[in-house]
Amino acid sequence: QVQLVESGGGLVQPGGSLRLSCAASRSMLSIHRIGWYRQSPGNQRELVARITSGNNTNYADSVKGRFTISRDNAKNTVYLQMNSLKPEDTAVYYCYAVVLAYTYWGQGTQVTVSS
Repeated sequence: QVQLVESGGGLVQPGGSLRLSCAASRSMLSIHRIGWYRQSPGNQRELVARITSGNNTNYADSVKGRFTISRDNAKNTVYLQMNSLKPEDTAVYYCYAVVLAYTYWGQGTQVTVSS
């Protein structure tokens, strides 16, 4: 089992930046895949970015070139650096982790991009 605690969400103007953090309750080395989904009202939850234990990364087309996912194994934390934010990035961002056959979720953090 793993608990995930997100932080770093908030209100930012278009073009601004935010960094989300997700702290895991167990060693990152035991987590096969970890990343972020987001969900906005009326829309399905969508994958934003993920990183594997081998440091392979994947991004949604809508965030490529603007968002960067990284992991700090020593701190058991994964980060999502979000630059050039747009109003359409507004959503609740959820951290998730895959350990063996199980998927775990954080509680979510709100990101609002608005002037």
